[in-house]
Amino acid sequence: MAYDEGLAARIREVVADRLDVTEKRMFGGLAFLVNGNLACAVHHDDLLVRLPADEHEAALGEPGASIFDLTGRPMKGWLVVDATALAEDDDLHRWAGRGLDFAGGFPPK
Repeated sequence: MAYDEGLAARIREVVADRLDVTEKRMFGGLAFLVNGNLACAVHHDDLLVRLPADEHEAALGEPGASIFDLTGRPMKGWLVVDATALAEDDDLHRWAGRGLDFAGGFPPK
């Protein structure tokens, strides 16, 4: 299993009313893009979230959040949110929403 289909389905519910969000296979998982800009992704059973640099450090202090390091080099502006921190729909909406809001601030690609 490259990514958790159940988590992907839950994110699809979060973005169901958004015509600006598309899906694309990336990172060995499934990414969600806003106007072509990467916002968040399902990787295994975790959520990758793209955040503004000024929110990154504070977000690391939240339950289940850690640095995203796929290649041995941490990716700035990206966090991994552990599946256990996403058990409640409100938590998933909050984390995915943060990535969607940030990516939505970029010009369309």
